[in-house]
Amino acid sequence: MNFDRVSEKLNILADAAKYDVSCSSSGGNRKNNNKGLGDSKASGICHTYTEDGRCVSLLKILLTNHCIYDCAFCVSRKSNDVQRAAFTVEEVVDLTINFYRRNYIEGLFLSSGIFKNADFTMERLVRIAKKLRLEHRFNGYIHLKSIPGASEELLTEAGLYADRLSINLEMPTEEGLKLVAPEKSHADVQKPLGFVNNKIIQLKNEKKLIKSVPKFAPAGQSTQMVIGATPENDFQIMSIANQYYNDYNLKRVYYSGFIPINHNDSLLPSIGSQPPLLRENRLYQTDWLMRFYQFDVHEILNETNPHLDTDIDPKLSYALRNLHHFPVDINTADYHMILRIPGVGVRSVKKIMAARKFGKIRTYQLKSFGIAYNRARYFMRCEDDQYQRLELLPTQIKSKILSNSQSKYLKNDPNQLVLFG
Repeated sequence: MNFDRVSEKLNILADAAKYDVSCSSSGGNRKNNNKGLGDSKASGICHTYTEDGRCVSLLKILLTNHCIYDCAFCVSRKSNDVQRAAFTVEEVVDLTINFYRRNYIEGLFLSSGIFKNADFTMERLVRIAKKLRLEHRFNGYIHLKSIPGASEELLTEAGLYADRLSINLEMPTEEGLKLVAPEKSHADVQKPLGFVNNKIIQLKNEKKLIKSVPKFAPAGQSTQMVIGATPENDFQIMSIANQYYNDYNLKRVYYSGFIPINHNDSLLPSIGSQPPLLRENRLYQTDWLMRFYQFDVHEILNETNPHLDTDIDPKLSYALRNLHHFPVDINTADYHMILRIPGVGVRSVKKIMAARKFGKIRTYQLKSFGIAYNRARYFMRCEDDQYQRLELLPTQIKSKILSNSQSKYLKNDPNQLVLFG
């Protein structure tokens, strides 16, 4: 192996892979029971995230940055003047094993530009995963990017060796996609998503009848949308995400703030050198509310309120727009309503529900449950605190909460950006 050349390729292809944010390693459950190398159980995956949410615990690379497509938003577009490189199958396998042995990584995230055609590229991705599993008995986490247009045979084989499969939706809407990538369509993404989802369901059903059924993408599948390159509003984005969660049982939808590649491209907006991280953050908070807090997307956003508030988080924004639902009595309300109180998380609600069995809950108990009391107090009542704070106007409540948040976060650093309302 030419180590200098491999190192040069690694620099190029790791840098090109940083724009793909959908690399969380959660959900893997592949156990090491054959004295092989590595283990992808949840406790064996080390999660390290950069400040913008990108996971760096995996060896995250492209197989190649050569591509037959010319998507305006993509750094690997065929018309972009960048240094090109491509790994061989053996080079990726050797890098993964060597990095793992040195404890640099806990798994592999492998994507690729498309060279020649979809099957040609996908076949090489599958060969890498297969070689790691069968020849090196590698049991660490493997996340493969499915290539739009790849055959069902290759997708089936990929699911047998990878823990998670994902495929990028690119832009939230078909109209937006056609603006910046006219050669692509959402149908090319929906077909493999549907096939993989049906395969997962089929094998789960077979497992009820047959003892030995192969694992197929045990950590599920995910997708990614680029945000800010095309004119979709937040309501459109989250409605599309909700549809894909429901239709394809996705584990995650990732939202990647658009990073300008070519500032002279008239098709793309000019947003300076930094992606809109605050908007990206609000979208992730909304996604969290939909997946874990029983919110419907239409409760947070709708056609008359299509944009997320940049000053406050979406849960607080919902509460201020729906004060007729509050205050919520902690001692009598159901689980669903207590979840809607700003500053009260899922774990805290479970503690509240358990504690109610032994008597009325008071303020000191709520504080010990870990809730953000200075925010929640405006939207709830407990046994020793019946003050009707909702006599205040929404603007007054918002001002008080923001003032308290700013004093908390800016106490030691007056220049710190407060991302959570």
